[in-house]
This record gives sequence, structure tokens and C-alpha cells, in this order.
Amino acid sequence: MIQIITKRELSVYLGSPVAYVFLIAFLLLSGILTFTLGNFFERNEASLGIFFNWMPWLLLFLVPAIGMRLWSEEKRLGTIEFLLTLPITPLQAILGKFIASWIFLIVVILGSFPMVITVNLLGSPDNGVILAGYIGCFFLAGTYLAIVCLASALTKNQVIAFIVSVMVCLLLNLIGFSPITDLLSRWLSPPMIEGIANFSVLSHFDGFQRGILDSRDVIYFVSVIACSLYINNLVIKNTRAG
Repeated sequence: MIQIITKRELSVYLGSPVAYVFLIAFLLLSGILTFTLGNFFERNEASLGIFFNWMPWLLLFLVPAIGMRLWSEEKRLGTIEFLLTLPITPLQAILGKFIASWIFLIVVILGSFPMVITVNLLGSPDNGVILAGYIGCFFLAGTYLAIVCLASALTKNQVIAFIVSVMVCLLLNLIGFSPITDLLSRWLSPPMIEGIANFSVLSHFDGFQRGILDSRDVIYFVSVIACSLYINNLVIKNTRAG
């Protein structure tokens, strides 16, 4: 049943012109941030480091914009009642929607592959580091998406789901952002700051950017995804019971 829901959601994405608008917007913005604002050519280095530096902030808005409709639209149209009367569990519906959206996000991110070709034409980059960076982007997008799914399940208003998702994901970014940790160092001890920073997506995404596939970083992203989807399941079960 998960496969059925996944195919249903993917068909919605692929059949909607809005999805292609998101794809084009992502490619344009990532290109501008990397080559123009990131001064790619002035750096004289064959690397996509600046591209990956922007990903936590670009995906911060892209993912909520894509995922905000997942449950809130079902609630607004009243189709959630029909969906939950089908012979599927709420968890199967949640996983189907999540997997479909994650696949779409991965396709969108892979749309930037011409950048990989570009840096290889201009020099000799470490493609292992680039691959690790893309894997980190996939986990980052999945983490944001799981949070968006939960926010969308809590309201029938897509705008509210978008705003709540952005705020929560922004918080997860900022608690590991250098200016914030430097500010906290005035009042908190280094171990406390390190403990807080460990909850940041930036702290765990950094290893992927440097080409390091650390199991602790993978466990962090998987844990946030699993926790968000678990709470999402509780919310949908409560909707079904109501």
C-alpha cells in the first residue's frame, strides 16, 4: 500500500506545472548563489563547496513550499477522511507521501548535476567530496521534509504549515550557526554550547560537505526523520479517531 500512495503522490507532482516551477526556481537560485553571489570563478578552485554552503538555506524555503500541501490540502478538501477509510494504516499513508516527496526533492537536487560537469571541465575536483555533499543534501532535504509533513498534519492552512516549517527548520539551522554559538559563549560553558550545537542540522551537514560520511551524522538525520514521522503518525491517528 505504501507503493500505491507513493505512486499517487508522485503522479500529482509530475502532473503539476507548479512542480516544474519549483525545479526551475531551484536551479536558477542555486546557480545565482553559486556562480554570482558565491564568486565561483574568482575563487579559482574546482569545487562545489560554495554550492553546498548555500543548500541548508535554499532548502529551508524550497522544502516547506513543496511539502506544505501534503496533509493540509487533504484536510482542507475533506479528502483525508476518504483516505483514512481505505484499507491502509495511517503510517502507510504517511510513509507513502513522505517517500514520494523525498524522491521528488532528490530529483530536484540532482537537477544541479550540470554544475558537477562544469567543475570537472574547469579543473580536477575531488568527486568523492562532491558525492558526499549530495548525499548530505538528500538527508538534509529528508529531515526538513519530515518536519514539514508534521506541520502540515497539524493544520488545514498551507500558509501556516509553511511558516511553522520554516521557523522550526530555521531554528535547527541557527543553533549551530557560528554567530549564534559565539553569542551563546558569553553565557554558557563550552560543553553546553557543544551539546546545543549537536542538535543543529548545520553541525551534521558540515561533515558531508567535507567529504566525511560519519555514522553519527547519518544517525542524527535518520533520528529526526523517524521522530517527526512518528509524531505525524500520532496526529493522523488522532484525526482518524476523531
